[in-house]
Amino acid sequence: MWPKSCLRNSQPVEDLELTKRRFGRAFWVVMNISWAISGTECELQKPNMTENGLGNRVLNMDTMNPNVKRVEYAVRGPIVQRALQIEKELKEGVEKPFTEVIKANIGDAHAMGQKPITFLRQVVALCTYPDLLEDDKFPEDAKNRARRILQACGGGSIGAYSASPGIEIIRQDVAKYIEKRDGGIPSDPDSIYLSTGASDAIVTMLKLLTSGEGKNRTGVMISIPQYPLYSAALAELAAVQISYYLDEDKCWSLDVNELRRAVKAAREHCNPRALCIINPGNPTGQVQSRQCIEDVIRFAAEEHLFLMADEVYQDNVYAEGCQFHSFKKVLFEMGPEYSSVVELVSFHSTSKCFMGECGFRGGYMEVVNMDPEVKLQLTKLVSVRLCPPIPGQALLDLVVNPPQPDEPSYATFIKERTANLDILAEKAKMTEQVLNTVPGIHCNPVQGAMYTFPRLSLPEKAINAAKVCLSIPLFHPPSLLIDLSFPCLFLMLSCLILPIPIPSVLLFNLLYLRVGERPGSRHVLLYEAAGGDWYLPGSR
Repeated sequence: MWPKSCLRNSQPVEDLELTKRRFGRAFWVVMNISWAISGTECELQKPNMTENGLGNRVLNMDTMNPNVKRVEYAVRGPIVQRALQIEKELKEGVEKPFTEVIKANIGDAHAMGQKPITFLRQVVALCTYPDLLEDDKFPEDAKNRARRILQACGGGSIGAYSASPGIEIIRQDVAKYIEKRDGGIPSDPDSIYLSTGASDAIVTMLKLLTSGEGKNRTGVMISIPQYPLYSAALAELAAVQISYYLDEDKCWSLDVNELRRAVKAAREHCNPRALCIINPGNPTGQVQSRQCIEDVIRFAAEEHLFLMADEVYQDNVYAEGCQFHSFKKVLFEMGPEYSSVVELVSFHSTSKCFMGECGFRGGYMEVVNMDPEVKLQLTKLVSVRLCPPIPGQALLDLVVNPPQPDEPSYATFIKERTANLDILAEKAKMTEQVLNTVPGIHCNPVQGAMYTFPRLSLPEKAINAAKVCLSIPLFHPPSLLIDLSFPCLFLMLSCLILPIPIPSVLLFNLLYLRVGERPGSRHVLLYEAAGGDWYLPGSR
């Protein structure tokens, strides 16, 4: 029987019974998976705010910042909250048909079993507890690196604040890394700002770019499908999101004609000022060609746009014939016509690539051709947050300045680095191959990054059942069912996850339910974990 206690007055029981008979098993699949995610709790009656004395609070939903209410960040949204609740229930001994929740809602390599790089952790350990410098178990190159970092810290301790843009010698090392990566193109340490992961730097730059009201509001171009950080930040800043679509039929490539369409339409209601590119792509896993990057740079010059290059996956390139090209390198190789005028900021992080050190929150941005007076304002803006975490800065230094061939840690470092990247490449290929064996699913080749974004072709009966489910307000919290993608993805999960021959595990596969897509298409995002021993159906 249908749980009448979960019904609201707006939905007669007779309609529900009719719906069940009409759609049959498809209806129950959608509803059961929905309950599995959201739980079977009924919507709770809202407390009487006047009676309990909470009605006169200074800060409430009516008085809070309306921009914050518009922020949506599906990476850590309601499905993730439900996963955490299920984990808690399992620890409390609640019986379920599984014993573990594998959360793949975010690109967190170490959480999924990837092993840390030995040299990175050795140096950070030495910096954290300098007494270990006397321990013979640590190699001399790790000790020398730790001493160098500690000497640059206030009081010789990573517990001290640094300069707001970051420790000077680390910014110098980042500049040398960029110069080497880009074939000798100069990099100025004073144009490098260390950050709390790349996300912090991205939001800082968007703050700097945002201005105006009405039709003069700043518009920022972001790719669809997108990484939700951008739309969330733009909503918080009351800026305008200008969506441009990647071409799925051409392996998620970027077509400059689509950029022209998007910016032309946007000029009617905002002031387009910036263009964001993620390369390699998140969530689509493409690696943009050099020709594509040149076209984007020309477009930015023509339209007078500030370029933001998110390059945190620059070491994650797997497909044969693909190569990472930094926007800065291509910009300067195009000559002074572009390199002297196009404004660019590029981002990198310790969280991805072979490191996967998300928790250290290390990153940087490099600005090119920025107005000197605006650059002073940028320095002021980062100063408000004092400084990035010093352990994260230390880790970043080791990423951009790794062991050299004549140092004792080099062989182990190269072995571990290569192993991590090889595993990611292997799982990218495996994921693509397995998904393409499933009827109704199409997956493009995974060229880079850490994600797969396959297209779903769902039966019409399932889609109709999902539409009906949306009209039945049964679930708590109700925000779990807010658009057609949710029940469709639940149906996808019932087909792909439940038959997996791991009956003791509940997989919360990575669901980016608001990354955006072309109208009429349906996708699900999967994170290809570097570690762990779980596998996709049919992969063994």
